[in-house]
Amino acid sequence: MSVIETNTLETVSAAAGPESGSPADDWRRTAVVYQIYPRSFADGDGDGIGDLPGIIGRLGALAELGVDAVWLSPFYKSPQADAGYDVADYRDIDPLFGTLDDFDALVAKAHDLGLKVIIDLVPNHSSDEHVWFQQALAAGPGSPERERYIFRDGLGERGELPPNNWVSCFRGPAWTRTTNADGTPGQWYLHLFDTKQPDWNWEHPEVREEFLSVLRFWLDRGADGFRVDVAHALIKAPGLPDLVHPIQDPEADPEGFFMNGPMWDQDRVHEVYQSWRALLDEYSPDRILCAEAWVQPLSRLANYVRPDEMHQAFNFEYLDTPWNAAALRTSITASVASNESVGAPTTWVLSNHDVVRHASRLGLPGNGPRPNGIRAGDVQPDAELGLRRARAATLLMLALPGSAYLYQGEELGLPDHTDLDDDLRQDPTWWRSEYTEAGRDGCRVPLPWQADAPGLGFGPTGLTWLPQPEAYTELARDRQLGVAGSTLEMYRTALRLRREYGLGPGSLEWADDLGSGDVLSFVNGQVRVAANIGTTPVALLAGATVVHSSVELPGDGTLPPDTTVWLV
Repeated sequence: MSVIETNTLETVSAAAGPESGSPADDWRRTAVVYQIYPRSFADGDGDGIGDLPGIIGRLGALAELGVDAVWLSPFYKSPQADAGYDVADYRDIDPLFGTLDDFDALVAKAHDLGLKVIIDLVPNHSSDEHVWFQQALAAGPGSPERERYIFRDGLGERGELPPNNWVSCFRGPAWTRTTNADGTPGQWYLHLFDTKQPDWNWEHPEVREEFLSVLRFWLDRGADGFRVDVAHALIKAPGLPDLVHPIQDPEADPEGFFMNGPMWDQDRVHEVYQSWRALLDEYSPDRILCAEAWVQPLSRLANYVRPDEMHQAFNFEYLDTPWNAAALRTSITASVASNESVGAPTTWVLSNHDVVRHASRLGLPGNGPRPNGIRAGDVQPDAELGLRRARAATLLMLALPGSAYLYQGEELGLPDHTDLDDDLRQDPTWWRSEYTEAGRDGCRVPLPWQADAPGLGFGPTGLTWLPQPEAYTELARDRQLGVAGSTLEMYRTALRLRREYGLGPGSLEWADDLGSGDVLSFVNGQVRVAANIGTTPVALLAGATVVHSSVELPGDGTLPPDTTVWLV
């Protein structure tokens, strides 16, 4: 994949499509992956919470959409303190979601449909109900059991202060004090997230061996690979040094805390992934590792996708880039060049279960920082503008070479639930921020499948663990399927054309001949892509044929604002 600066369409060499032996032969470099958030995708048993049988019943819709793989957020046995990212047993399915037999059936059905299955792995922390953590609490200070986690004595005269000034990503301190068997205050344990999510000690060989065993367990059951949660956090800086600039709220200093703190992106974390890659390379057909790593600069992120480590790493810098032509061009160029330096593709993403959906995010005024959820009393997105921009952004993303991830429901144009009753919120960020940050519930609302069914067809009883906003009725899948111009049909067409024109394994050549700094224009093989990110229409190239557009074009030869087209 390469980025070439050019000024005219005529100077660009058209790619004829993927050839044998090209990157197109490796699905890990080009796949479009659909994220399933199990509790909100489809409910099979009617309890209002999505589950594996519900997913099985709807996999055909994803094959029909045209994706290559699915990624399942955690379904492991868990007390659900953080929606399953607090794992009590890495080798079992929580009864909330089904059984191991259900998982086996899901993999078999997906493979029959030509879909790969990627599962979430949560290696930075476990649940406090994990048997090893319970053993650590019972064994006491200095025991081998405690060495599997990060326990420390407190500071102060009586150990009453935390061991350092680190804060939790869910707000508040990153340390919780234990109670000894005799009722006296004990040591502290580290949790970069919720108090019920103690961090593993990845310096301990037993922890490393345990996770290699977990990987093998799921690979042997047919999983095609893993999305690795908080992949940049496993190794902490020696001595657990204080933050140089103490903060109470990570959002007040996101770059300093999330990117550069002593708990993130330590060089020795790559030892872990080299050992994992060696394990995956033993399996056939090819298996995948994808990093969730909020790392800057891009050169540091590229370290995770070196030839002997992971195959993909989410491009969160791109996700956070404002709707601005110059900013997007800079981000795309830097991303491709950085990954190309290590021979890796770029992995594009616009939405997931942790961020405000891009159909809402792009409808907010200005280009301020991305909010952590939107409440009823906050500034509300412009729904029409947000959806128009989201469609344009998606068509732009799907034309880029590399791999792309879609978040469930974005193919329907779903917005966040921005007026959710605060009393119904379940994200731990909500209460750990002392009820000031909405958190992630708004993007996790159950999907609408059928407009006229109870619960919009989410399950057989009409129950939904979070209420669906009114806007979801008209956006239900059955209202869009086969309807020209619908967001669903825009996605289906884009995914079909992406495959037909070989855009995933293609190349990127910038072009500047539409005469506007507000237009992002490039060539990938036979396809010319133009996105008008400005406020006024621009003239399209004469003689070019439009093969796809994010909205219906006016017919006067112009490209309207907030619109993307594919031309040949």
